[in-house]
Amino acid sequence: MGSMDNTAKRLLQRLVRRIPSQMLKTTLDKWSRLTAAQRQSMDYAESKWALTEKLLAICEENELTVKHIAELEMIHVIENPNLGMWYVFQLMDPQDDAHSVELTQFKEQFKSHLSELIRHVSIKIKKHTDEAVWIRIAWGDTFSRPNHLKPTYVVHYLQTPYVFLTSPTSKQKPLLSQALVLSTRYQAIKDANLSGRKLTAIRDLLMKQYLQVFPTKFPSPLAERNCVVSNLHIEKEQAGSAANRHQMACEAFGDGILPQLQSAVYKLETKFRDHTNKTMTERDEPFKCVVKFASTNLLESLRHSASSGVTSTPVTPLLSSVPLKGKNYFVITDNGPGPSSQMKPSQK
Repeated sequence: MGSMDNTAKRLLQRLVRRIPSQMLKTTLDKWSRLTAAQRQSMDYAESKWALTEKLLAICEENELTVKHIAELEMIHVIENPNLGMWYVFQLMDPQDDAHSVELTQFKEQFKSHLSELIRHVSIKIKKHTDEAVWIRIAWGDTFSRPNHLKPTYVVHYLQTPYVFLTSPTSKQKPLLSQALVLSTRYQAIKDANLSGRKLTAIRDLLMKQYLQVFPTKFPSPLAERNCVVSNLHIEKEQAGSAANRHQMACEAFGDGILPQLQSAVYKLETKFRDHTNKTMTERDEPFKCVVKFASTNLLESLRHSASSGVTSTPVTPLLSSVPLKGKNYFVITDNGPGPSSQMKPSQK
């Protein structure tokens, strides 16, 4: 009978603790490492402690290693993509053959490039049903084995320039960037200035998988559907402006169910302008501050505030840039001399 090492045991314990009991059965069923009899012997009504002990004993019996437990973790993360913090990077300048890169070629290239760059690394690649390529990387270094307790997850849809990843360290990021650029046949990669806790939301925002509304000169079905007029004599004018506000709000942010972003951050690096405060106005260095908008569904909140008249319409480009540019992190700088309103959202 084999003996699981401490890392494998800790990874399994952490996984069982993290996965709700009612979800554990379906997760284990998708894992091919237990026999039918072993799966049936699990009693999911038991406590998490008892379930963990039982599963540890089965894994010991099957002589499973940390790589096998990492497969189980990967199944759980793929099935629950909205649990961590995701950051978006964008591939730049595709080479002529970038569009023809397929899964087998990408897998071989990525593994070989990353293994050349770092001596101890463990890479697992799996294609999901929605065409996403999922990569799990456990990082080591010249002297230490890969740390499976702190993996980086990378999601890439082949034939798109977008890469979604959980936070790698500053040491790992250039290695990962280089391996991705080489294996996708692009020439560079940049921070897309978009992040969020829901992978599905930031993916839908970038790939425009939500109902967009475009400006029209004709009476809008949107306005007709959403504008209920109870007293034509009193409310005719109000209804017209309300319908107009709603139309503009939907043109800026979309209609229907919107991608669930949690925040937008604006970092201001501008000149301080106030003729009553010479000390601040005459400073050479820019005035710096950070403004953060946060909500359980930011785009929905912004759309509602514009539609209801809380914020003015047409919607300021500072806010409409979130869905338009697919970003939620902006650095705002002065657009040359002139009033402070002359500012532009510029990329970090």
